[in-house]
Amino acid sequence: MAALTHVVQVAPHSVAVRDSNAGDGEFLCRVYASTRTDELAQVPWTHEQKERFLRQQFQAQDHAYRNNYPGAEFSIIVADAANAGRLYLHRRPDEIRIMDIALLPEFRGRGIATQLLKQILQEGQTSSRIVTIHVEVFNPAQRLYQRLGFSKVAEQGVYCLMEWRSHLRSSQKAPQR
Repeated sequence: MAALTHVVQVAPHSVAVRDSNAGDGEFLCRVYASTRTDELAQVPWTHEQKERFLRQQFQAQDHAYRNNYPGAEFSIIVADAANAGRLYLHRRPDEIRIMDIALLPEFRGRGIATQLLKQILQEGQTSSRIVTIHVEVFNPAQRLYQRLGFSKVAEQGVYCLMEWRSHLRSSQKAPQR
């Protein structure tokens, strides 16, 4: 297992992140699939069809992330020594892009994502960078992002771009996209 970094306590849980590696593919696909469960419940496909579709979509997303975000960090969230989710970040000179943060259902609602997001926002504060994330317009996680100080700045199809600005950058112009 890769070295754990950024270990924090999220009472009563010990949470860390580690770099993902080639052996994490099945786990990462499972995390991705868990985020699409409600959506696919509406589709009259067999279990095998859904599984095939999810694997194909995961591979397409992974390929897009790796090609569109050179130098990005692809991390596994570890809670109480168990793989719990994924955190993908792309650090730019003026921005920290949260490409993806997702937890398996059994780890949701425990404050794990909130604590990790607060650490990212602290990094944004310290480095005077904005923090951005694209969120599907129907994703209930928008409420969490809003509570943490993110605001919607654009809508692009089924996604909205949300950003967080520290008080250090509030008067500066947003970077061009």
